[in-house]
Amino acid sequence: MSGLIVDHHPGFTQAAHEDLADAQMRRNLRKATTAIRAKRANVVSEVDDWEAIRERGRRIKAATMADLDQHLLTLEASVQAAGGTVHWACDGAEANRIVIDLVKAEGSDEVIKVKSMATDEIALNDALEGAGITPYETDLAELIVQLGGDRPSHLLVPAIHKNRAEIRELFRAKLPGAADVTDDPAALAEASRQFLRERFLRVRVGISGANFAVAETGTVGVVESEGNGRMCTTLPDTLITVMGIEKVLPRFEDLGVIMELLPRSSTGERMNPYTSLWTGVTPGDGPQSFHLVLIDSGRTDVLADEVGREALHCIRCSACLNACPVYERAGGHAYGSTYSGPIGAVLTPQLDNLQHKTDLPWASSLCGACYEVCPVKINIPKLLVHLRTKAVREQGGPFSERASMAVLARTFTHRRRYEAAQKLAQLGSRPLSKDGRIERRLPGPIKAWQSVRDLPEIPQQTFREWWQANR
Repeated sequence: MSGLIVDHHPGFTQAAHEDLADAQMRRNLRKATTAIRAKRANVVSEVDDWEAIRERGRRIKAATMADLDQHLLTLEASVQAAGGTVHWACDGAEANRIVIDLVKAEGSDEVIKVKSMATDEIALNDALEGAGITPYETDLAELIVQLGGDRPSHLLVPAIHKNRAEIRELFRAKLPGAADVTDDPAALAEASRQFLRERFLRVRVGISGANFAVAETGTVGVVESEGNGRMCTTLPDTLITVMGIEKVLPRFEDLGVIMELLPRSSTGERMNPYTSLWTGVTPGDGPQSFHLVLIDSGRTDVLADEVGREALHCIRCSACLNACPVYERAGGHAYGSTYSGPIGAVLTPQLDNLQHKTDLPWASSLCGACYEVCPVKINIPKLLVHLRTKAVREQGGPFSERASMAVLARTFTHRRRYEAAQKLAQLGSRPLSKDGRIERRLPGPIKAWQSVRDLPEIPQQTFREWWQANR
């Protein structure tokens, strides 16, 4: 069942054109992604058996998806045996209702939150505020996004589209006690720390996402870089974790493989700074009530597609975004989804069963850079082609495109028609060409195609003609 929250996003093409006009955002993105790519390449080069670890990670995820139902039942039993409670949500709306009811049952009207893409996906903050509950994002980048009424633009660094000066002005305007803050990173971090510290100590309910959950032990884990996650998962009386069902790992030893891959691929670090693990409830230590909310929200539909299900292998490292030339230019907001970049182009439309955002499979190139850096070897170019084919078959393409393809099919399958078309193309391209390229804009649908591609001049001699003259 599809449960993705659908907004009124104008579509990737229109949004990308708008974002391309934002020169400052493009500079911010280019600087950040270039730095992260360089750090990742450096730490990956240190590992002699990196490709073997990638392959092991791929096999773990593939095997897990093949028996996901059994692993989820094992996880449920393990969490309950450790004193936790498991809730099942078919979609985002049901997950939001469950979380709101749990918060109200604790008599609280506020929560502290760890960065979570699953809660962003289901628009949990909006649902909480609609129910009179105030959520406080405690990750610095997520706090920046929340204060600005903005949306995350990157899986790992949600505020990557903003620079220090922009954040300074936002803090001065919106963050209590930060009216005179400078754009020094330490000063910005301290301002957020002062704001959040009192809330860490006061708020009784914490909400987290999950990077993974181990079925055999019921252990849930959050990986982050600031320590705020540790505060949210240990200080509140009640902890609610919201997790997509694909995040489960069968065995604790599988976690060791993922933690070899994740920090190097995401932040370019050899070891993650803060890895918080918890298993159920421990009397007298940490939250005394733990709830795990497992979300389907379209994932079962994705799982049913033997090709498309590979998108569920994603461990949210963001390496594909940092390597993608399309993301670097268009920005994360253009994708209209929590999941941006190449993985968003193959995951988001599937979670919504190709009912919305059907242009996303065309929002990433087939250059293969994303596949080369993916730590679990998700073949994103293959998925893009698969989804493009599926979208055209199920929804059809524009009439002009279908007619053009029919003409090309008749032309390319008959030698005489093909050779005649070559001659016409040679003659027709001459007045439009300059320095080896067709520079004048062509009419109709070809004009849009040509606007984002170089079209070389048609050679005045075909290969067959050259062969006959020179063999």
